[in-house]
Amino acid sequence: MFILASDSGPMQSLNLPPYEFRIRNKGQSKEIFDCVRRKFVALTPEEWVRQHFVRFLSEELGYPLSLMTLEKGLEVNQMRKRTDLVVHNRSGQPWMIVECKAPTVVLTSEALYQASMYHETLSSTYLTVTNGLKHFCCEFIDGSFHFLNELPPYPTT
Repeated sequence: MFILASDSGPMQSLNLPPYEFRIRNKGQSKEIFDCVRRKFVALTPEEWVRQHFVRFLSEELGYPLSLMTLEKGLEVNQMRKRTDLVVHNRSGQPWMIVECKAPTVVLTSEALYQASMYHETLSSTYLTVTNGLKHFCCEFIDGSFHFLNELPPYPTT
């Protein structure tokens, strides 16, 4: 049986528009349908934020779902890591890295540092960190990050 959850559903309300999600019970836990990976995944507070942010980027800002990857493995300082969300440009190159945290996690410089380590490997133009309540986006220009007031529009070319 599926539950169509909108707004906060089984989780905390976020500082993002409300969306409807397909959620199902799996034993003692819940799963949410991921429209990028096209499968149900464990519904954790971090996943709740990630799924909202994917929908926000796609539905509000026009970022193509087909150019997003979630939980992609990479190597950082000889350690295996996973990016939460990477948006690619139309050439397939990483354009924005999004690091998602649970709403209860306070966004500190440590979260931005984690995303910047992924940037060193992927060389994206933008870094975004969100806990669903607060969102920070930086642009990488001339070797340093510059905070932006809002998320950039997706490039048309």
